[in-house]
Amino acid sequence: MLSLTRTTSDHPDFRTLVTLLDHDLAVRDGGEHAFYAQLNKAAVLRHVVLAYLDGEAVGCGAFREHAAGEVEVKRMFVPPAHRGQGVAGKVLAELEAWARELGYTACVLETGKKQPEAIRLYEKSGYVYIPNYGQYAGVTNSVCLRKVVG
Repeated sequence: MLSLTRTTSDHPDFRTLVTLLDHDLAVRDGGEHAFYAQLNKAAVLRHVVLAYLDGEAVGCGAFREHAAGEVEVKRMFVPPAHRGQGVAGKVLAELEAWARELGYTACVLETGKKQPEAIRLYEKSGYVYIPNYGQYAGVTNSVCLRKVVG
């Protein structure tokens, strides 16, 4: 049975999954990876959700404050062997619930056009397209989305 744990980016299972995520993104993004990698070297993330199946970490996601009343969803990842089982959707729902509990009313995020499964997850979860924000403005491989959660 899948279980979810709230923690921080200091958790060793999160660090392991993020290493796998970064490797996956390096392959997908190719020459553009250096640009995205610099944006993901964030300080400590205080809001991380880990998914476990039989004691094994099988997914993660995080958020950080983005703007007044909004959080930015970051570092969503499920290893290939565990995809298609609803793990990412449950992690995302838990992140949204946590943000709502803390008084945030919306989640925003950026994902790459070379991650069609992520785009499908966000669309299915009720996210709508918005103009690329901040450092992603004008980046043709980026897609930005938003969902009202509170």
